Formats: sequence, C-alpha cells, structure tokens
Amino acid sequence: MPVSQNSQREPRGQTIARRLKTIPVIFIGLVLITALLPVLLIGALIVDIFRAITQRKPWMALRLVAFLWIFLAADTAALLALFGFWLVSGFGHNTKLLATSTWHAQQLWVRVLLGSVKLLFGLRIVDEGAECLRPGPVIVLIRHASIVDNLLPSALVAARERIRLRYVIKRELLSEPCLDVGGQRLPNYFVRRNTGKEVERDNIGQLASGMGSDDGLLLYPEGTRFTAERRQRALEKIAERDPQRAARLEPIEYLLPPKVGGLLAVLDRAPQSDVVLMVHQGFDGLRLISDIWGGALVGRVINVRFTRVPHGQIPTARDQQVEWLDELWLEADRWVASKINAS
Repeated sequence: MPVSQNSQREPRGQTIARRLKTIPVIFIGLVLITALLPVLLIGALIVDIFRAITQRKPWMALRLVAFLWIFLAADTAALLALFGFWLVSGFGHNTKLLATSTWHAQQLWVRVLLGSVKLLFGLRIVDEGAECLRPGPVIVLIRHASIVDNLLPSALVAARERIRLRYVIKRELLSEPCLDVGGQRLPNYFVRRNTGKEVERDNIGQLASGMGSDDGLLLYPEGTRFTAERRQRALEKIAERDPQRAARLEPIEYLLPPKVGGLLAVLDRAPQSDVVLMVHQGFDGLRLISDIWGGALVGRVINVRFTRVPHGQIPTARDQQVEWLDELWLEADRWVASKINAS
C-alpha cells in the first residue's frame, strides 16, 4: 500500500472536498481557455510586439498562453485516464493494475509537459552519468533551484531509465489534482514541511523500505528553492545548534545547506541502497513566474550530472553521515559554480 495512504491518513471527506475544488478548475479552465484562445493569442501577440519594441524582451505572452493550454489539456487527459484506470481495475480493487497504469500515465504526463517547455522556450538539456542510476535500489538526491526543475527526475530518471521513483514532496502539491489523484496511488510521501515532528521522518524512512532493483527514492535535501536570503537564514539556524557544522557549510554559494533528518531516516531503512547525486545548473534565477515572464528561461541550456556513491562508502555513524552529506553537497555546489563561471 502506498505510504501516502498508509502513513498520512486524512479523512476521506477532506480528500473529496479538496478534489471537488481542484479538479473542476482544470476542466472549466480548459473549456474557457479553448473558447477564448483566438482572443488570447491575438492579445498575446500585441503584448509581445509592444514588449519587443519597447523593452527588447523575448516573445513570452504567446509562449505562456500556449503552455497554459497544453498544461490544462494534459491535466484533463491525465485525470480522465486515471478515472478510467480506476474503473478498469474494478473500482481500485486490483491495486497492482491500478498502480502500474498510473505509473505509466505519470511518465507520459511529465514527458508532455517537459517536452512542451523545451519546444516553446528553446530549452536544451545536457546530462552526463545517467548510466549510474541502474541498478536500484538508489536514493536520488537533487537540488531545488526553480519551479521547473521538478520535471527533471521523472523525465531523466523514471521515464528514461525506468527507475520507479518514490517521491518525498511537499504536501502543498496536493493542490495539483494529477499529483493528488495519481501520486497517492503510488508509493510517495507528501510531507508536512518544517513541523519538526519525528513522525514525518519516520514516514519518510518507511517509504524507503522494500525497494528492489528497479526502485529509487527521490529526496530534495534543501527542502525548498534556493535564494541567497534563505541560504543565510539556514546557516544562522544551523549555527545556533551546531557551530562547527555551520562553519563547514559556510563556503556554500549556490545551494541551500541540506536538511539531514529525512536522509538519515532513509539510510536507516535502506542501508543497502546506493546514493545518486543529481545536480543541475541552468534553472538558477527562475524561482518565480515573474522570472519566466522576463524571458530568462528562453534558450537556456540545462546541465545535469549524475554521480553514484556505493552504500559501502557511506558512513554508518550519525555524525559521520551528516559530515558526509555536507561534503557531498559542497562538492555539488562547486560543480554548479564551475558551470556558472564557465557560461
């Protein structure tokens, strides 16, 4: 049974109430945008011409209108497919069929979204080392720099390398109905961030149990998207508890100091799993929609590097595990810095 259903139960009425709010927004939104599409495209064209002449900005309004329609269409198709899978699986009783069909639908959904971003914005992804992802089980650690980089693990790890990732993602993303419906049918955990509760770490650790050669678990050790202000606040909080660790992490420049609780829980439950560091550069400075509106995403090259650490090289003592993670994260920061300085 998915951890999201087993370990973070919520009243059925709460789930239904949320979906009654979020799902109709997608369907109604698609109908409205489709009906208004000619007007929206003409308006976007006028805006883009004006911005190009007065501000020398890339044509963003047309791109964003097109992506909005694609997003709503992809969500609508995915939700209808998920409903169909539920019916075919005997109203969810055939859990294996339901999970398998949902997983394949998830990969197609992400491929459509990422493919449309690459096409509309001229994005190019260059990655190295992906062959180290197999075999599982693996614990994949990824940096979080943008509202767009959430699509990378599914596209480069799950869909391409066929690693069935189990995601640790923030509970706020349940507001996205495809993630809500599909994500809770699969082994994922929607974590309540910044609660400091031991039960959250226990549930994350439980998610790592029972992984096989085709399985992986994805963690965002930073917990949120990078900003220089968040980096400074994080270092100050660490300094209050552990000045030595804060001093060790002080050189970090482009990443947030990693949070250790979730990873330590996972290492406890999956001591035979290797760790894969998935670090990327190119999404920096794209934290908000306004950054994309300014044209910063157009024509970007996204560099991605995978490196694998065998479980035998990971310390077993807690203090040493924290120090090992810090050094891994500092090395990732240096790689990001080298790519930024070379561009």
